[in-house]
Amino acid sequence: MDAIQDRLFPTATCFGCGPASEKGLRLKSFPDGDRVVARFTSWPEHDNGIGYLNGGIIATVLDCHSGAAVQHTADDRGWHPLDGALLAFVTAGLDVRYRRPAPLATEVELIAELVDASEDAITVHTRMEFAGKVHAEAEAFWKRWRPR
Repeated sequence: MDAIQDRLFPTATCFGCGPASEKGLRLKSFPDGDRVVARFTSWPEHDNGIGYLNGGIIATVLDCHSGAAVQHTADDRGWHPLDGALLAFVTAGLDVRYRRPAPLATEVELIAELVDASEDAITVHTRMEFAGKVHAEAEAFWKRWRPR
């Protein structure tokens, strides 16, 4: 099965999830029933200075993973990108909560679940887990991209 990113926006250059970003994180997300899942392994360069995963990288991964869930939902419901838009929706807000330090250079699991969806806005809850515990989570709010 192709990753959502490869299937829906293969030419995107987003640092976190763009398949066409040579130096990016290249996050790959997959549908799994009512949720979207991914596995992510950070690099030693993502160190926060004290041996854990940098908070900015965590926020990026949560944002991008929520985006995969949003684009998947939009595609599934026939809410395709409007003329002139690469994506159907864009991030309008991201409320990140750091629950405990996240491991560096170790695989973590990302889980995104739909909270609310309409053709104008979608909300997704995304979390980063390691060893059965939540290390960070975010409520992501996405709005319909209407190019001007």
